[in-house]
Amino acid sequence: MDLDLRKLRYFVAVAEHGRFGLAAEALFIAQPVLSRQIRAFEQELGCALFTRTTRSVELTAAGRQLYEEAQRITATVGAALERVREAARGEQRLVVAFSPGLRVSEAIRAFTARHPHVTVDVLPLRWWEQDAPLRDGRAHVGYLRRPFDDAGLRTVPIGRETKVACLPVTHPLAARSSLTTADLDGEPVLDTRARRTYTLDEKFELIAAGQGVALVPVSITGSYSRPDLVYLPVTDFPPVETCLAVPAGGDGPGGPVREFLDLAVPALRQAAQSRTARS
Repeated sequence: MDLDLRKLRYFVAVAEHGRFGLAAEALFIAQPVLSRQIRAFEQELGCALFTRTTRSVELTAAGRQLYEEAQRITATVGAALERVREAARGEQRLVVAFSPGLRVSEAIRAFTARHPHVTVDVLPLRWWEQDAPLRDGRAHVGYLRRPFDDAGLRTVPIGRETKVACLPVTHPLAARSSLTTADLDGEPVLDTRARRTYTLDEKFELIAAGQGVALVPVSITGSYSRPDLVYLPVTDFPPVETCLAVPAGGDGPGGPVREFLDLAVPALRQAAQSRTARS
């Protein structure tokens, strides 16, 4: 079957709004039209995407899988169309993705001082998403933490960062000054393998509610300080590497990606060393 991007966009809207009426309003179409389009999409796929109730809809297992795939597909198509428009306008644009807690401002300042004609946009990454935007065309450069799949990517090390344990303030271990990995044995850990959360706010809300604990980079803690959470150092947990990553075989000498790397690496390394010295 040929993929109908319009129906895929309709599906995403229903998945994100949880109700056909709200999705139809967001799409500026009538609700019966939206319902018919989704049913036709399900018939084409040969499976149900939603479990419908009188008040809301929930994704089936197939629907959840399609939602994850749809985010990548729509992002790739959107990025491709934007590149076409930029080429028509004769513009140069550089998109820099960055993992939560990592700062790219020093690198962008250094780059724009030398290349003011290049528009630089930033793309904040969801905590579980790392290399995907470099592969689907949404970003040209990523400032990432390992681990991630670096196949087909060129990576340049920047620094190392420690992780801390995030626990609810009511947790029996919360009064400790530090922990070891053995202390966390048997604790439900919120990660991509156990329970994927799509935002850090969602992740920390679940931790505060007693649904689990998490190991998070120390740079995140300053932005998510709240009275119902505690962050404790884990003395025997190894630090993680931070690095810049770009698709292998990208633009050559003199291109914006190469120029950005040449200026960003020393700027980010110096910034990382300064923050480590202060902490």
